[in-house]
This record gives sequence, C-alpha cells and structure tokens, in this order.
Amino acid sequence: MGLFITFEGPEGGGKTTQLPLLAAWLREQGCDVLTTREPGGTRIGDAVRAVLLEPTHTEMRAQTEILLFSAARAQLVGEVIQPHLARSGVVLCDRFADSTLAYQGYGRGLALDVLRQITDFAIGPVRPDLTVCLDLPVLEGLRRKRGGAAAEWNRMEREELAFHEAVRRGYLALAAAEPQRWLVVDARQPVEVGQARIRERVAGLLAAGLPAGR
Repeated sequence: MGLFITFEGPEGGGKTTQLPLLAAWLREQGCDVLTTREPGGTRIGDAVRAVLLEPTHTEMRAQTEILLFSAARAQLVGEVIQPHLARSGVVLCDRFADSTLAYQGYGRGLALDVLRQITDFAIGPVRPDLTVCLDLPVLEGLRRKRGGAAAEWNRMEREELAFHEAVRRGYLALAAAEPQRWLVVDARQPVEVGQARIRERVAGLLAAGLPAGR
C-alpha cells in the first residue's frame, strides 16, 4: 500500500501553499504523488462542494452539512484515494475526516461518537498515515483569508469567531490524543521552516518503508 498524508488546521494556515511544496519534493524523491482536496476531488464531490460552500445557504442544518461532507468523502475515497494507494502511490489531501470532528463536532457541537460512526461508514478502512496540522491563532488566519480572493470567502469561513475558535481547539485536542499520527506546525513561521519540519517527518516514513500508523 501507499502513503496517505492529510493537511488540516484552522482557516488561513497555508495548506494550499505547503501541500504543493511537499508534493513537488516527493516527486523529486521518485514518488508517484496524487494531490486532492475536500470537499471535492471528483465530479460528484465538486457538485456537493458547491452546495456546501455557497454563502447564501445559511439555513443549512449541521446534520445536513455532515451528511453532505461524508457523501463527497465517500466518493473521493472510492474513486480516487483508494485506487492510488493500492498502486503504492502517495496521496496528499487538503482536509479529510478529521475536519468533520473539528468543524461539525467541536465547532457545531454534534456528538463525536456519532460523527465517527458516519465517517467510518464513508471511508471504510482508509486512514491517514500522517496528518499535518497547520496551526495559528484564529484572528490571524481569518485576516489572511480576507487578504485573499473574495471568491474564496465561503459559507464556512463566514462563521462567527467563536465557531472558528472552537474548531481550532478541536484540532489541537485531536492532535494531542494521537501524537503518533499528527504533526502540529506553527503556521506563523516562514513557509520554508514549516516545510522543512514536514519533509523531515515524511522522510522518516519513507526511510522506514512502512507508514508509522500501520
């Protein structure tokens, strides 16, 4: 089997910067790398993404949200992630199942045990071998987002500050509970410093020849 690495963290952490840098480095090492994102990554998933992130869908219930995210995730796993891992490839994914626990669990207040059951049904046996959490204070992250393209300011990003603070606390709690899988990187550092930490951890997995979590 291949290597599955996910990128998580509060808004504005720099996932869209760090993930491509890691992908380029891995390709230099001779790895067969596939990059994808959630929600989306497939034709069906992209259609679900449009519904989920549409800013005008303010009436969406938390239960609807989790089921839509899970539907897109199930399609991505079956159509894209699992086949590439089966070919011994490396998959880098911008957000995955931990986002559900952080956003819909800690952020929305849905029961974590229920979310885990729904997620397990959606993803089957697929689990990340490494999850990189790009962490930074919420206000700083949101300021970064506001400085970006207006089109990226979606329904989730427009939530109140208290929601985003709860999401960040959730990520840090998840990382503390599973330190062997998580790598928390201070996203306030220069990009190259964070990337060096990520590459060091990934290099260890590659050198071992077997993902740490398996």
